Amino acid sequence: MGWIEYLLIVAGSSLEIFVAMECQGSLIQKVNKKQLTAICFIVAVCQLLAMYIGYFLSSFLNGKYSVKDEALLGEIISIGILIGLGIRLIGKAIRNERIEEHCQAQLDMKRVLRIVGITALYTVLAGIAFGFLGTGLFTIMIMVALLTVICIVAGIYTGYHFGFEQKTKVYIVGAILFWAAGIDVIVRLVSAK
Repeated sequence: MGWIEYLLIVAGSSLEIFVAMECQGSLIQKVNKKQLTAICFIVAVCQLLAMYIGYFLSSFLNGKYSVKDEALLGEIISIGILIGLGIRLIGKAIRNERIEEHCQAQLDMKRVLRIVGITALYTVLAGIAFGFLGTGLFTIMIMVALLTVICIVAGIYTGYHFGFEQKTKVYIVGAILFWAAGIDVIVRLVSAK
């Protein structure tokens, strides 16, 4: 698996953060740069921890259970995770949950932390997929940190200036990225046999 496939998965995961921050950015009066910096740091650390935990879990499961063809099983599990994450994002796009708009002086940190916690659960799944695919952890961690910060800042400012109307499109793009990565794994699996 190359860096493009890594980027597809990490970008798909990061786009959910973009949507969450876009919705939060649409509610604030003014972007507080100190608070934005703190949010970037907290969310990036949480995402890195979640990715590492997922990667560690897959390594632990590979070491604990001896299966005849571990690589094949890991790839099949990874395909299931990636397709499932894409389906989940499509479901969120279809539901298109409305947000009760009301102006806030600054971002609601409790809400942001709750969103981060929920998103981290799905990042753990992405980490498990990466671990089963045998990817390099260092490269993934750098991509996760960079894309998380980019998506937070872009999401806040997009929401601040344009509102949250683009969220369904972003969910669909995220799903397509997950599916593209899953299809890539399937193609590599079929061509290797």
